Amino acid sequence: MVMSGKYQVKNQAQKEIDFLPRLEIKEDFETRERKLQESDSDKEKYKTLELIYTLCKTLQTEDISYCHWKSNNALDFSANGKNDLDLLVSRSEIQHFLEILYRLGFKKAECSDDQITPGIVNFYGYDGNSGQIVHVHAHYNLIMGHDDSKNYQIPVEQGYLESAEQGELFRVPAPEFELILFVIRMMLKHSTWDVILTRQGKLNKNERKELSFLQSFVNIDRLHEILHDHLPYLDQNLFDACLNSLQEGTPRFRRGVLGIRLQYAIRAFARRPKLIELTLKWRQRFVHIFRARILRRPLKKRFSRGGALIAIVGGDGAGKTTAIDELYAWLSDTFETKKTHLGKPNWSFITFMVRGFLKIGTILKLYPFETIMDNINEEGFYRFPGYPWFIREICTARDRVLSYTRARRFAANGGIVICDRFPLPQYINMDGPMSSLIRNHVNDRWFFRPLSRIEMKYYRFFIPPEILIVLRADPEIAVSRKKEEDEIFVRSRSSEIWEKDWSNTPAYVIDANQTKEAVLTELKNLVWSKL
Repeated sequence: MVMSGKYQVKNQAQKEIDFLPRLEIKEDFETRERKLQESDSDKEKYKTLELIYTLCKTLQTEDISYCHWKSNNALDFSANGKNDLDLLVSRSEIQHFLEILYRLGFKKAECSDDQITPGIVNFYGYDGNSGQIVHVHAHYNLIMGHDDSKNYQIPVEQGYLESAEQGELFRVPAPEFELILFVIRMMLKHSTWDVILTRQGKLNKNERKELSFLQSFVNIDRLHEILHDHLPYLDQNLFDACLNSLQEGTPRFRRGVLGIRLQYAIRAFARRPKLIELTLKWRQRFVHIFRARILRRPLKKRFSRGGALIAIVGGDGAGKTTAIDELYAWLSDTFETKKTHLGKPNWSFITFMVRGFLKIGTILKLYPFETIMDNINEEGFYRFPGYPWFIREICTARDRVLSYTRARRFAANGGIVICDRFPLPQYINMDGPMSSLIRNHVNDRWFFRPLSRIEMKYYRFFIPPEILIVLRADPEIAVSRKKEEDEIFVRSRSSEIWEKDWSNTPAYVIDANQTKEAVLTELKNLVWSKL
């Protein structure tokens, strides 16, 4: 059989240089870190995350039958968390494998139901030292095909795992086995007619690098042996033709014909008939375009165990806004996450109309525009600012309930909602019912009582969130951080948080007197442990 020159094995010296990721180098984590001190650029590129190192060494120690099954030309990027960990796990070891993941703090998360592929599960862990989220793409079956369909399961998992050898960090399969599955994957991904006609038929830069890498290390006789023993339905001549067609410059017509021939050869392993697969591809393309370009909501993961409301409360100067923005940026990159401000909720239509009507009254000078802070004395006692103010507060209470309802609905479907402020019984000055602050001063006002009952009814909807975090800052420090705001106002709201006893509440208290970096590190560790 005549094979391409690029398919020949390199000389042994070059092979040893290029194939370092596959060599077994027995070093502990500290030794590896000391070696990486030699060059800052090398350290940044190759540094292994401690969570990934611990995972791999645990899998090795507990003798789990697994391997990093693809993209093994870039194991350094897998080790430092820039790439997913594509791990094929023996079906007999799944339970033990899951126990290890959960032990190390990994959490299962998936896309919507129509995106779930049987035999492929996504887990996410948090590496506290680097602040990175680590994605483990666990495969129990070798599922492949176009990204929008994943229509084929090639049943060679056992042989693939048996060919694997322990490397420096990961177990990796024999390069001959890996090349065979790479060719099948690329043909199914880039050499079908619907893909070619939509101008997606070429391998990208990383895929070409992976092809070149694998071709450098195969033993031709061993490759033919694997084809004969594990994929007897795949003719060697057809495989060779498919391999050569992945090279640059192959006519699109030839690749399309070879794609049809390959699909016919493995038709017994298709999850769906061809017509249904094609329909699914186009449907998914439309959904992706619609969500990304129209709704501007790309597909992200939702936690399988359910979503959560994360409420962050704190007085002015506690760094609450910064903490919420950082937490949202950290989670929203991977997971379905949204922010909602329960202190200043979006106005509903009714609120817009009522406040507009009240605004006309102030313009006509029928009554002054007052707030609760305009009626606080030096001792901290509140006076009644008038009914227009109280009606606005009732509208705010209603809008808070509407925002809270939407947040609960999003979390019930697996999303994460980060709430800026939250109505709490212990926390009245900022987000609680205003009638509680002024009740003792307005008992003689006959219309106050029915309005107060309406407001209190709204606040009964609120129950503690799944994760309640209190940022507790010394009022004097808070005042020094908020020099642009009224000192009495800042001290009053900060003192309420500072002086409360939170020990008998479900709240997790974080010392906001620390540096920004220390607060964010503690916040992320806390949130991940409770999700």
